[in-house]
Amino acid sequence: MDINRLLEQEFSLKPWQVKNTLELIDAGNTIPFIARYRKEATGSLDDQLLRELYDRLAYLRSLEEQKEKVIASITEQDMMTDDIMESIQNVKTMSELEDIYRPFRPKRKTRASVAKALGLQPLADAIYAQQKGGTAPTILAQDYITDDVPDIESALQGARDIIAEMVSDDPQGRKLIRYAVKNHGILVSKANDEDLGPYDMYADYSEAVKSIAGHRVLAVNRGEKEGKLKVTISFDKTIATDLLCNIHCKNNTSATDQVVMAVEDSFARLIFPSIEREIRNELTDSACGSSIKVFGENTRQLLMQPPVKGKVTMGLDPGYRTGCKVAVVDVTGKVLDTGVIYPAPPHNKIDEAKKIVADLIKKHNVTMISIGNGTASHETEVFAADVIRELNCGISYMVVSEAGASVYSASKLAAQEFPQFDVSLRSAVSIARRLQDPLAELVKIDPKAIGVGQYQHDMPQKELSAALDGVVESCVNSVGVDLNTASPQLLSRVAGINSSIAQNIVNYRESNGHFSSRSELKKVPKLGPKAFEQCAGFLRVAESSNVLDNTAVHPESYSAAKELLKVCSVTDTDIRNGNVAKLQDRVSNFGTGALAQRLDIGEPTLIDIVNELSKPGRDPRDELPHPLLRTDVMSIDDLKAGMELKGTVRNVIDFGAFIDIGVHQDGLVHISQITNRFIKHPSDVLRVGDIVTVWVIAVDTKRNRISLTMKEPK
Repeated sequence: MDINRLLEQEFSLKPWQVKNTLELIDAGNTIPFIARYRKEATGSLDDQLLRELYDRLAYLRSLEEQKEKVIASITEQDMMTDDIMESIQNVKTMSELEDIYRPFRPKRKTRASVAKALGLQPLADAIYAQQKGGTAPTILAQDYITDDVPDIESALQGARDIIAEMVSDDPQGRKLIRYAVKNHGILVSKANDEDLGPYDMYADYSEAVKSIAGHRVLAVNRGEKEGKLKVTISFDKTIATDLLCNIHCKNNTSATDQVVMAVEDSFARLIFPSIEREIRNELTDSACGSSIKVFGENTRQLLMQPPVKGKVTMGLDPGYRTGCKVAVVDVTGKVLDTGVIYPAPPHNKIDEAKKIVADLIKKHNVTMISIGNGTASHETEVFAADVIRELNCGISYMVVSEAGASVYSASKLAAQEFPQFDVSLRSAVSIARRLQDPLAELVKIDPKAIGVGQYQHDMPQKELSAALDGVVESCVNSVGVDLNTASPQLLSRVAGINSSIAQNIVNYRESNGHFSSRSELKKVPKLGPKAFEQCAGFLRVAESSNVLDNTAVHPESYSAAKELLKVCSVTDTDIRNGNVAKLQDRVSNFGTGALAQRLDIGEPTLIDIVNELSKPGRDPRDELPHPLLRTDVMSIDDLKAGMELKGTVRNVIDFGAFIDIGVHQDGLVHISQITNRFIKHPSDVLRVGDIVTVWVIAVDTKRNRISLTMKEPK
């Protein structure tokens, strides 16, 4: 297989793009580094496409390795032919390779192997030949009667078992049946329990295999796993038998009847159960792949939420019996104060709680409150809104997702970070910091625990973790990391830095003080030249005397960047003060092509350098819409049909999106209510964190369900 050529076709890339990209990958370069600093080599391929190409490359190389094993096994059995070799070399998938290898794979004891051991292979061969004018099977079978084969029917049955296995092992027939079932099979779900709970709609459900939506596949899978549903694939047995008979039945002789019986048995007992499992696995893999993709995209949008900078923030971790935990952090996230209040049942110490919170707000000049959305969240939100109204000092609040906060606060990491606090107070700190800088705080948590997916517990955990880790890595590197303030967890997500090196960086910082330049990184133990090459461009040193150290310009391009400033008569002071109009004008006058040639760098690299010098220390998240902060609160009882509201997209799933409209319970906008035009998936229009206008369709207070629309009522 020409892997390069296949990748060119599948990804619509030029030969040089694939060749260069594979060379960069094989040389040990990370995806973020390739995407950001090797644009000339790849043709500016983005990191998402590079990850897809990397995954596909791994699959194809694994397929090639498996081919070699199959070839070796068949050759060892002295059964290799030119036709088999050609078939193996031409396969594109593992399932095709498995079909070819099936007849040669060492088998467990089967009905066919038992019949062969009884000496019935010659009888099976004679019957399968179906020769015109040949001896009738019943007569042929008489020669095979022994103590172990007591009668004619036993001999014929054994012969049919051998033929059935031959039919099952035939790659052509399996390929034909697989195609037919994929395109004409029906997935059927039946109730397997009186109390179906959330699986009511699947009590008697059927849908074409070729068109069933991924989230429905995952739903019936879970229902089946819980014993609520019985799930099968239905396919017309007559059609299947006819397809197989077109291959294996010929001449219409007396032996053909026996072959037809063997074909029917082969389909029902061997082929269809195998194909059914295979197709259901494919449906599940496809559904999981789509779900992981949505989960990854949601995670990306959540991590890339704009930070709320320069605000002293109070974090409230709501609770009933154990009270509401309070933590105040400064603009950098440093903990200033903590406490516990009891504004909710069963204590209802509202006045006391108001005094404590008001005193903390005045003492530390708190300007923002972050409230967790867990137990007692609504009562805490009402309480906070009352405090804000009474103080009347410009404070606003936001309800943030608590997903993963308890996991973090009980972790070894949190214990190391806050040894003086108990678990609940750590959660309050995390809730405050999540509003200040979502990326820096959420990076400490297993991305699977962030809670912006669907059926995440049903996903293949290895693939899910790999995909989400890739998303986190992409987000961290696209934003950049402050070398002098970043936690070990944040640093470990930077390209080229593992957890050991990240801890070494922090240890060096604690022993020697703040880094004064990027080049000082080279003094960190175990951070070698390759690691420096991969990570340096993603780390920022705002305190450095070299303005380039606070940009995404890679040290390998420093000489070109300095020459650019010299050519354009721009100083470091101009850059620090934001006087960049002259730089942009000069570059425009020169022309990027001519200037890149003069500086001996690629045009994409020049454009990146100019953009970075135009906004040193920039945070790409600042250009996104800011979070929706509130000063008052509503409940689900306040909602009426037709009411117009502003909300924040909390989760995007296959059939719609959940919107936080400030009533504690998120409302659902079904995919059909997102827009008037056709969309394949809600993510075509919506992203986690988007601020949207919605209208209430219906409210079910008993079931705590809110139906919303984004289509403005006429």
